[in-house]
Amino acid sequence: MLYLLLGAGDHPFFNVLRYPSFRILAAGLVALVVGIVFGAPYIAWLRFQQKGISNVREDTPDTHQRKRETPTLGGGLLLAAFTLAVFLFADLRSLRVWALLIFTLGFGGIGFADDWLKLSKRNSKGLPGRLKIAWQTAIYFAVIFGLFTEWTAHASFPFLHARLLIDSALTAPFVPLRHFHPHLGWWYVAFGWIVIVGTSHAVNLADGLDGLAMGTVTISATVWLALSYVASVTIRGFDLARYLGVASVPGGQELAVGAAALVGAGIAFLWFNSNPASVFMGDIGSLALGGALGAFALLTKNELESTLVHALFLVEALSVIFQVASFKWRGKRIFKMAPIHHHFELLGWPEQKVVVRFWILSILAAGVALASLKLR
Repeated sequence: MLYLLLGAGDHPFFNVLRYPSFRILAAGLVALVVGIVFGAPYIAWLRFQQKGISNVREDTPDTHQRKRETPTLGGGLLLAAFTLAVFLFADLRSLRVWALLIFTLGFGGIGFADDWLKLSKRNSKGLPGRLKIAWQTAIYFAVIFGLFTEWTAHASFPFLHARLLIDSALTAPFVPLRHFHPHLGWWYVAFGWIVIVGTSHAVNLADGLDGLAMGTVTISATVWLALSYVASVTIRGFDLARYLGVASVPGGQELAVGAAALVGAGIAFLWFNSNPASVFMGDIGSLALGGALGAFALLTKNELESTLVHALFLVEALSVIFQVASFKWRGKRIFKMAPIHHHFELLGWPEQKVVVRFWILSILAAGVALASLKLR
């Protein structure tokens, strides 16, 4: 908004808004400050509203029962800080920015409905899983067919001819574009759905320990900031995307603004969510953050690269899948409890140790993902 209102003006003071690097930094700082300043009063209000309600999931170790009085819905402030920063500093003419906002806030709305049902009914079930996926699917197709599909009249009216505006080709880490660039055509729509919805639920599964999901999301968002920037910026005629052998993304610097806002909001939330947590993010936060990370993967054309960027979330999701499959087919469990972070808790690891070690593994995976740029 500021970019559109002031960035095109003649006043030299506002010329700085024309530079993506400044707007990226400003978005992160604004989201960070807003989150920290309004965090304490927001949490106090949540605690008053949710007094006497347990927000601890049933499928957790017994040691988590000491957190029964911790309020949830903290993701609401996180999303507010993120959205404000994006509206202030991103170019709102970009379809990719609107796609990021719709995925994030739309999935957040589904999470809010789930949290609200848990609070009002005083149970930990909330929305049925199938209904969550159905609403996520509706949002996904609305974005793809509303923003990234061109509809034209066909010769045999009233039939319409549709053309995907988003690149349906895939890229792979460590492999130059000239060696691997398969086009999926319309199959890309189904593939994209798996990336978006799968990432959203993987982040939701990882949200079980104080700071675990938020810290890992912040690490991943930092990687998306870098990947978005290099895919779109030309410095003095030097095309970074071509040099690094990655897909070029027009307007990717605006996605970098969104990633910076997510990093800033995430750090602010960690101020209150680190162990012992003063607030839980709830599904309003975890589903929204997962939707945002999945959106970055699609919109920057790094769908396969996201398996590295989101490696920890992938492991969390696979641990649940393997646990359920093993118990169903063999009658035996692989882990003491799934998702896998609870397995390590039951092995005797303190919660803080599990969180920090998972953060370290996430940083390692992020480093490998960034290294793949140069190794192409």
